[in-house]
Amino acid sequence: MYKVDFSHKAHAHFIGIGGISMSGLAEILVGAGFTVSGSDVKESDVTKTLQERGVKVYFSQVASNITDDIDFVVYTAAIHADNEELCEVKSRNIPLLTRAEFLGQLMDNYKYSVAVAGTHGKTTTTSMMAHIMMNAGVDPTISIGGMLDAIGGNIRVGKSDYFVTEACEYTNSYFEFHAFASIILNVDNDHLDFFGNIDNIAKSFATFATKTVSGGALIVNGDMKYTDTIREAVQDRIENGTIKFITFGTGEADDYRAVNIRLNEFGQPTYDLYINGESKGEIALSVTGEHNAVNSLSAIAAALHVGLDIEAIREGLRKCHSADRRFQYKGVTSNGVTVVDDYAHHPTEISATLKVANAMKKGELWVAFQPHTYSRTKAHLDEFAKALSVADHVVLADIYAAREVDDGTVSSGDIAERLVKLGCDAHYLGSFEEVKNYLKNNFKNNDLLITMGAGNIDTVGNQLISE
Repeated sequence: MYKVDFSHKAHAHFIGIGGISMSGLAEILVGAGFTVSGSDVKESDVTKTLQERGVKVYFSQVASNITDDIDFVVYTAAIHADNEELCEVKSRNIPLLTRAEFLGQLMDNYKYSVAVAGTHGKTTTTSMMAHIMMNAGVDPTISIGGMLDAIGGNIRVGKSDYFVTEACEYTNSYFEFHAFASIILNVDNDHLDFFGNIDNIAKSFATFATKTVSGGALIVNGDMKYTDTIREAVQDRIENGTIKFITFGTGEADDYRAVNIRLNEFGQPTYDLYINGESKGEIALSVTGEHNAVNSLSAIAAALHVGLDIEAIREGLRKCHSADRRFQYKGVTSNGVTVVDDYAHHPTEISATLKVANAMKKGELWVAFQPHTYSRTKAHLDEFAKALSVADHVVLADIYAAREVDDGTVSSGDIAERLVKLGCDAHYLGSFEEVKNYLKNNFKNNDLLITMGAGNIDTVGNQLISE
């Protein structure tokens, strides 16, 4: 496989450079002094920014875009096998890297790399690491799965040995990552269209754990069912001292422990930090929920492992606000309803979000939910209903298909039926327009509305606030 080496500048070409993730990775190479070109199907603000930074962008994907001076090519899974550029690259035997392979190659150029994995909580925890590193003044490079105000987007290009990124388990893409600090937040049932069952998911995270570099640390939630499975995968390396195994959580046996977690009126936690049984004072967060108190422990452990100061860590965590669409306050409607948007699209995430919402609501809690993918909806129908049933009212939009095709075997109405049986006021309305109008005609002053899902349901809340 081609090796991306910052000490040897090269010409990289990105097929699909206009995507939010690909454009950010291209920017990292520009910052490292590489020549970068790329293609996409249409012009956008993203491509304009790239052009301003010296990137040659083609708005067609034809064979002639592949010039003789290109050293390697990066492409995403969205690029079809018959793509003209891709076919030309293969015919010329130009080194070809998937996005995951390329991100793994990038990581190898940073001494202090941190990869944040887990079924839930990756973006918020990566945001915590980003704030800690920036507060410590180490000028990190950051790649995050959401838009973070503190860095003006999803990418920050630094000039140091510090790098932090999310590590997504879907299709095992994180197997390409070899981090100095590998974090595993949790292991849960998701992406069953790829993994099939929870045992395969646990095995995948265990394999990811083995990718941690020598001298590195594997930082794992000590309170979950699969901690021992992950530990066993690296037991020989723990015993011979080539990696550290660090646990975090609320249990007495955890190396990093949150004690006496308490939430303020906005759902933001404060807790007493203990490291290896020794009190390290109080940690106060600006993100919401007890789950984020636990997740912040992993960021603390990783930050200490890469040599950062505890006081810089404490202050960085206090400054960290969630990325967009993570319990994000959007505004108040004309009739006094507070609107919050959240990316939660798995029953575990929904439960955590609604626990915070119920603790802070003044009136009734409304949820406008858009399920994400047919396979996930079908696999978790009962769990979705149970998680959503703690709301006073639930309205459901049609399923967001994403990468899938509707086979007619599941709909949002199936969740609504289960919610009604659980005694919850629930309605399947379908279109966003119907959802918006129903909410507008039924919620009242002091109620709290959460638009929820990984699709585009947030547009409903935006419209309600603007009208």
